[in-house]
Amino acid sequence: MFAIIDIETTGSVYRYGKITEIAIVLHNGEGITDMFQTLINPEIDIPYHITKLTGISNEMVAGAPRFFEVARKIVEFTEGRTFVAHNVSFDYRFIREEFKQLGYNYERKKLCTVQLSRKLLPGHSSYSLGKLCSDLGIVIEGRHRAGGDALATARLFELLITQHQLQKSLTEKTLRLF
Repeated sequence: MFAIIDIETTGSVYRYGKITEIAIVLHNGEGITDMFQTLINPEIDIPYHITKLTGISNEMVAGAPRFFEVARKIVEFTEGRTFVAHNVSFDYRFIREEFKQLGYNYERKKLCTVQLSRKLLPGHSSYSLGKLCSDLGIVIEGRHRAGGDALATARLFELLITQHQLQKSLTEKTLRLF
């Protein structure tokens, strides 16, 4: 039902940047069912400040598959699923652009855990993945790496599902009182 995705990139502008790592966590609404993760050779240099942030270097991706070599796997893992990400527009635009450059029109339904968190968990000073997870006691193993961030987003997503069900239940109980 859901493909929870995180990517690392060479920059913040999807038209000029490239993906250096991707993780896709499949989730059925109750728990994780599968996961795919790989470094990707962006075929351009990774800026120093990105390497410093992510730990992903040009040397690490030199032997990694290029995007077109993992594109089929990405399509298969996300087909028929809602594309879920923390700040979904960022990840989705990068992936769509990579597919566009291959001549493929990649489209999926999207769900943003930032927007959902603001709605279901109001009052946090920041909704960045790191700060929100810290507030909620979700440990991120491998921050600013696709696998660690995708798994943390999956844990956040599960918490949001629980919160939504709780709020829905409370609303239904309240309506029954009248």
